[in-house]
Amino acid sequence: MEPLDTVLAAHRAYLLGWNIGVAGGPDLPTYRSDVPHAPLNGVLRVVGRTPQEALSEARRRLHGVPRIWWVGPDSDAGTADGLVSLGAAQVARMPIMTVGTGAVAEVPTPAGVRIAETTDLATFVPAYARVSGIPADGVAATIEREKAFTGEGTVLRLAGRLDDGRIVATAVAWISHGLVTLYFVGTQPQQRRRGIGAAMTRAALELAAERGACTAALTSSAVGETVYRGLGFRPVGEFRLLTF
Repeated sequence: MEPLDTVLAAHRAYLLGWNIGVAGGPDLPTYRSDVPHAPLNGVLRVVGRTPQEALSEARRRLHGVPRIWWVGPDSDAGTADGLVSLGAAQVARMPIMTVGTGAVAEVPTPAGVRIAETTDLATFVPAYARVSGIPADGVAATIEREKAFTGEGTVLRLAGRLDDGRIVATAVAWISHGLVTLYFVGTQPQQRRRGIGAAMTRAALELAAERGACTAALTSSAVGETVYRGLGFRPVGEFRLLTF
């Protein structure tokens, strides 16, 4: 298993791949996609900066877009509480979970669902946008950012389709720093509780393993944590997600 520092570095590298603004240095890396969706703009860590200094600088770089602060084990101790004292609200606590790609539980692909890589961003992005909460007026910008993605690594996009071609589930696998991290894993509401999300996750990890990734990582929502535990993922840290 990769050290937590490597997992965090891969996570930062993925979100910085969306950046079209000022990224800053390792003490206060920020990413700005200009998509009107908070998780696609934000602050990735705070090291050696007071919360007030970090807030002032982040506001200059990210003015005009919704954004979040990822405060995890790669930020200075006390950062989250310091930001809360300045008026931040905590919107979520998300466990950072990992598993060896060779240790993922076997799960069946539900009948009538085909999982495969896709390059068709015109259908893939609207599918994950609906699940992720990206507003309709932000989809075009999201497609452009996906086309222009600049991260140092490999992006695999998987779509789960019904026989009629409709996308009912998505997953993005980001291979970087010798491991794979997952994003935009989601199933359309009417198709949930069929095991599609677990099958999508396993399929993504199989593809990544073929490309040499030995460890998989993700940040889980409360809804997804049970699914990921069933596949073998275990928590190794936590992000507190904050917003002003």
